[in-house]
Amino acid sequence: MSKVLIIGAARSGLAIARLCRKMGFEVILTDLKLMEANLKCSLLDLGIEVIDGGHPDDLIDLDVQWVIKNPGISHKSPFIEKLSKKHFIYNEIEIALRFAPSYQVGAITGTNGKTTVTTLLGEILTQGEKTSFTGGNIGLPISEIVEKNGDKEALIACEIAAFQLIGTDTFKPKCAVIMNLTPDHLDVFSDLEEYYQAKTRIFENMDENDVFLRNLDDPEVVKRTERLNCRTLSFSYDQVCDCFVSDGVVMLFGEPLFALSDLQILGRHNVINAMVAGAMAFVMGMDRDTIRKAIRAFNGVEHRIEFVKEVHGVKYYNDSKGTNTDATIIALKSFEQPVILLAGGYDKHTGFEDLRPYLSKVAKMIVFGATKYQLKQLYPEAIVVETLIDAVSLSMKLSHPEDIVLFSPACASYDQFDNYEQRGRIFKELVNNLE
Repeated sequence: MSKVLIIGAARSGLAIARLCRKMGFEVILTDLKLMEANLKCSLLDLGIEVIDGGHPDDLIDLDVQWVIKNPGISHKSPFIEKLSKKHFIYNEIEIALRFAPSYQVGAITGTNGKTTVTTLLGEILTQGEKTSFTGGNIGLPISEIVEKNGDKEALIACEIAAFQLIGTDTFKPKCAVIMNLTPDHLDVFSDLEEYYQAKTRIFENMDENDVFLRNLDDPEVVKRTERLNCRTLSFSYDQVCDCFVSDGVVMLFGEPLFALSDLQILGRHNVINAMVAGAMAFVMGMDRDTIRKAIRAFNGVEHRIEFVKEVHGVKYYNDSKGTNTDATIIALKSFEQPVILLAGGYDKHTGFEDLRPYLSKVAKMIVFGATKYQLKQLYPEAIVVETLIDAVSLSMKLSHPEDIVLFSPACASYDQFDNYEQRGRIFKELVNNLE
């Protein structure tokens, strides 16, 4: 029986452990933390060996077919670096899809926009006749989908992050896109080049049967996609190409796909997001009427420029998914008037200078978290507080009717929260409790 070593017992690690066991592999699952007793017992009952409370070095010399790492564990951690000298470190998406060759995958990566595109693509695919799923870096792990449903003719909307792409080897989507490339995750990647190269692995195995959507508006994407082995579908907001905007209508291959008036979500960036999701759905076999109806019904994703509540005439927006400066710039540009900006969090070492040209969109700034003094240096009038609770409380005191309070941190969440979802939920709870 072949043996598999899985590093990390978060949701995707547990899912791939169960899938590999179901497929007849001997599975060893290790995690730095001690597991909850009931979870550990359920894994042991499946015949999965559990090593928790640390990663013993003797695991490095195990004779295993695959080593699979949870994407939340840095590939630069000491244990992983030692392990990678003897083994290729796979991602669970790569391995899960080896058990489901009949799945047709629409893969989305990029610095920003990928969650909205993946979610909307998934919504469109559910309207078709074929079985469809949404997962990957959002929602369900792909291995959980495969374990529950097996190999079948199915369409998958799959978000895949740079951390996951560096663990792919045979990953071959039916269609794929790199939404954009801007600085991010320099706390984990050595430099921008390493980060960008990870993203470009998405099309490495694609061939003439596959379609890559090429963003003509992003110079970095254009530069890195000049020579591809697959077919391309070009898209742009205003350059005439395969998919672009003309007189308030998104055109795809010379015919209308949807009107901008069909969109329920704010901003030019969301036009592009819907354009890409619609074009990918078309490539995956969906008709234009179905695509248009799904786009009309789509209200956006949680934590991305999400309207929360109006309190005494002040509108509060949750953009907790704004984990880098580019995302926060997009959020700022979505509003016609200057906003009260709440920002700050974990330092990814990308700096904040990119925000400077957009400070005219900021009426007041309240900063908190690990990066608060860096943001204060950028915007000297910023008011420094310690926590998100303090920031929301102060925003209420400083705001007046018709003001907009935008929570768009421009930072990751790990200084004070587990993830951006938890941070966003807490922000919404705080706003909903304002009187």
